[in-house]
Amino acid sequence: MLVTLQRIVESVNKAADFQLALRTMVSQVRAALGTDSCSVFLADAQAHQYVMAASDGLADASGDPIRVDFGDGIISLAAQREEPLNIADIRNHPANKELLDSNESQYRALLAAPIIHRRKVLGIIVVHQSQARHFTREEEAFVVTLAAQLSVVIAHANTKGLLTHDHSPWVHSIQALPGSPGVAIGDAFVARPEVSLKEVSPQKTDRPRHEVRKFRQAVARTRAELKQLAERMYGQVPDDTLAIFDVYQGMLDAASLGSAVEEMIGQGWRAQTALKHVVEEFVDQFEALEDSYLRERATDVRDIGQRVLMHLQQRQRKRREFPEQGILVADEVTASMLAELPRAKIAGIISLRGSSNSHAAIMARSMGIPAVLGVDDIELHYFSEKVLIVDGYTGEVYINPPPQVREQYQHLADEEEELKSIVAEHAHLPAQTQDGQRVSLHLNLGLDIHQEYLRHLNIDGVGLYRSEIPFMMRDQLPTEDEQVEMYKEVLDYFPDQPVIMRTLDVGGDKPLPYLQLQEDNPFLGWRGIRLTLDHPEIFLVQVRAMLRASIGRSNLRILLPMITSVSEVEEASRLLKQAYFEVAEEQGCAVGVNLFQPQLGVMIEVPAAIYQLPMLASKVDFFSVGSNDLTQYLLAVDRNNRRVASLYDAYHPAVLASLDEIARRCEELGKPVSVCGELAGDPGGALLLVAMGYRQLSMNSYNIDRVRWILRNVRSSTLQVMLAKALQARRPEQVRSMISEKMESMGLGGFVRAGK
Repeated sequence: MLVTLQRIVESVNKAADFQLALRTMVSQVRAALGTDSCSVFLADAQAHQYVMAASDGLADASGDPIRVDFGDGIISLAAQREEPLNIADIRNHPANKELLDSNESQYRALLAAPIIHRRKVLGIIVVHQSQARHFTREEEAFVVTLAAQLSVVIAHANTKGLLTHDHSPWVHSIQALPGSPGVAIGDAFVARPEVSLKEVSPQKTDRPRHEVRKFRQAVARTRAELKQLAERMYGQVPDDTLAIFDVYQGMLDAASLGSAVEEMIGQGWRAQTALKHVVEEFVDQFEALEDSYLRERATDVRDIGQRVLMHLQQRQRKRREFPEQGILVADEVTASMLAELPRAKIAGIISLRGSSNSHAAIMARSMGIPAVLGVDDIELHYFSEKVLIVDGYTGEVYINPPPQVREQYQHLADEEEELKSIVAEHAHLPAQTQDGQRVSLHLNLGLDIHQEYLRHLNIDGVGLYRSEIPFMMRDQLPTEDEQVEMYKEVLDYFPDQPVIMRTLDVGGDKPLPYLQLQEDNPFLGWRGIRLTLDHPEIFLVQVRAMLRASIGRSNLRILLPMITSVSEVEEASRLLKQAYFEVAEEQGCAVGVNLFQPQLGVMIEVPAAIYQLPMLASKVDFFSVGSNDLTQYLLAVDRNNRRVASLYDAYHPAVLASLDEIARRCEELGKPVSVCGELAGDPGGALLLVAMGYRQLSMNSYNIDRVRWILRNVRSSTLQVMLAKALQARRPEQVRSMISEKMESMGLGGFVRAGK
């Protein structure tokens, strides 16, 4: 039986024609079990029916597919109960309802098993027998196992549109992850890399100097190419987004990829082989990280590696005409790929891989291009010569939509443009509610940045500067002097505004390339403050560099990550004071005159910190809530694990209750508290946080003006009503529904769905 089962599933999985595969499958199951009929019903959610997709034995007199209403009859009962039904004689069952115009009346025994994928019933397998009998345990196990294995196959087939046929009453769409808000309509432009590191085969050389020279020439050409791309994008995107190309340039430095490649060439390998090996090592390291922002840097490293490889192979880039209104589709859309294409023609973006933290998503948001990412199990060629609609709010992609759907989305796209203009007109105004409640909007930074854009951005400071990137993109720790220059640059961007610099948050799931760690459970392992306190030489060098960079400035604030106990704060404070007096003495600074003792804060991201707020408050000057990690640890969910990612939700009642408690307790303690996670930049999340009492929100640059406009169009009394309803909700869906309805009623619906 097991061999038969495997053969049936494999034949369905490999079939080019899915409808034919289902018809073949029911015949095979009927033969394997020796029954009189086998059928597969698939769910039509819009019609609220189960539609017979294939059958060997069950038929309708009209020839049309048999339909069963949700909740109606025995077949639907199996789906409703989400468990198999083994009925000896359906004529005596209270839920029996004869299928009109069908030959079902000739059957008596029934075995039905629901097909369930990620808690969603996709369909039902139904086996009939003319003779009244209970099916054996072996037969029931066979059908239940088949249903479980088919669930993934059918889910993927539905995603690919293979279940769409002449009788389908719905418009075919693909569900992806929202990457950049907005809607777009256009012709697909499928982009593929010119070369691939995967295709490079290992080869030795007896001319290492020649190979090093070739590699350096390829790097020089890549640098020139990136410079041209950055110049091409100048004026089209904010300068902080342009800094992505500075990061790309930094990857080519000797301290990053360069020295490692040349070292391997020195061991007798060809340049292409060495490049492949080093780049893939970097990619593996980044892809193993838990932090979604840092993990997405794997795409950037791969992109740079393949650009250098193209020059090593002396390939010429092929030029193709981009549609007037095109939807860029690629396995991994990269920042450099976007820069090479005509900005005015790119209507939308579909990246089969990636997340909202990828550089492609960051650029898409800054360029105002709707984007979706993370499309499951779809090959690139599937999109060729298709008309597409991209909904960056819901993550939906419509394939060859009918005229009425195109007209509807064109209207929504026109309204989007109107809303953008309104938001931009009010970007210079303060962020405050209609009744005058002021909120400070701060910026999250994680990239090298340019000065001009930030000086014109209407913000109140930097709420979170992540210092991990320079440490992770090198094969050794950056020196104190190198760190001083980096931190000076950031502090000088905001001479009169606070800059909160988080100390190194690596380790455990985010190992440094030169500090290898192996842990059974890295998510709960040696990371953040735990690692740096165990390595005071790393911590001291970093805070010394921050302090040296702050000489003559008074805007530095220092933030400690992953705090779980008061003793960690006490030890970090001791080291910080040691570094302060060392720097003051070495640099000849007058204490409190040109070298100020920076304010110290801790991140509230481990639930244990919530219950130690009074003790922590006596040791620090401020708190910053990392809502991303707090949500993850409260719910025990890795949001980057697709099996459980749907359970990760910042609107979960437990998360909202915790955030509300933190705000109330910090107010009682008289300590400032901010939020620097994604929830702060989410329109609904920002409203709830302000209602809770948070007066400082830190987010990416794209969301700042949107949140400002939303706050300027609500009253504090309205926010309190929203918060009360949110805290009474039992499920995240109830919170989202309430927020959407409330924002619609206030005329702010355009911030949570397509349109104005």
